[in-house]
Amino acid sequence: MTTTALTDRYIEATLRRVPSRQRPDIERELRTSIADAVDDRLEAGAEPAEAEVAVLTDLGDPARLAAGYADRPLQLIGPALFLDYTRLLSALLVTVVPAVAAVVGLLRAVDGASASTVAGDAVGAALTAGLHVAFWTTLVFAVIERVPSPKLPTRQWTPAALPEPVGRRTRYAELTAETVAMVLFTSLILLSPVLPFERDAAGDPIQALDPWLWDTGLIYVFVGLLVASLAFAFAKYYARPSVPFAIGRAAADIATGLTLLWFAANDHILNPAFVEAAGWSSGTPKWINGIVVAVCIGSLLSAVVTALRDYRQR
Repeated sequence: MTTTALTDRYIEATLRRVPSRQRPDIERELRTSIADAVDDRLEAGAEPAEAEVAVLTDLGDPARLAAGYADRPLQLIGPALFLDYTRLLSALLVTVVPAVAAVVGLLRAVDGASASTVAGDAVGAALTAGLHVAFWTTLVFAVIERVPSPKLPTRQWTPAALPEPVGRRTRYAELTAETVAMVLFTSLILLSPVLPFERDAAGDPIQALDPWLWDTGLIYVFVGLLVASLAFAFAKYYARPSVPFAIGRAAADIATGLTLLWFAANDHILNPAFVEAAGWSSGTPKWINGIVVAVCIGSLLSAVVTALRDYRQR
């Protein structure tokens, strides 16, 4: 076959994207391959121009062909590293981001910032940390994908690597522990007005929690949300996973966390009279509110992760 301008243009477009030291060999191989393919089509009765166009069309985009010759990935993270990339990124997002948000929220609460400032700074810090984690993790894996390195032996996967199923007895023990903890926690809340940790001048007990919670009735709303969360825990044990179940459980857990977060952010956890009677410093309620805010943020993220896991199981 005689070389035409169309074939020359195709080869030039391909060689432009490969290292210079590889171009002579690739050019010879590519010209030979194109010529042989065109000759085969000519022997089958095709016209020369049509045969050349058909062969170049079958070869495809010169950029993709050049990537194959140069052994250069076209995707940002290739299949060889994608699972490791997603696993590491997920682990970092679930651990680093909540930790940063909790620390920032705690520090703002200790400094005496308003509830909106605490929540806004915590969310902003979480978003910033998430963006940094995603960017730098992706950058590192993209560089690893493109930097030549010796091929390390990969461990062969076997069925032995499958996770062991969680037995019904184990899940029942977890449900029992959760039930006991919930009963003790709710009992402590409801009995706090009569528990004699501290007493006033008349000898009556001073409740540890803010009386505002009982005056508004919001404490009963909070206890109701705790009971709803426990009910979903029982449903998970006895019922099959479903999308409505995952949504309901997530809604109950998130509502519980947000309610407690609102209490702490608005300084409605401890009774000021109890703090004074116990002889605690004025900064103690701020520390306790900050710890509650950090725990609530962690529980909210855990609720989201649990909801996603339940949805995937479904």
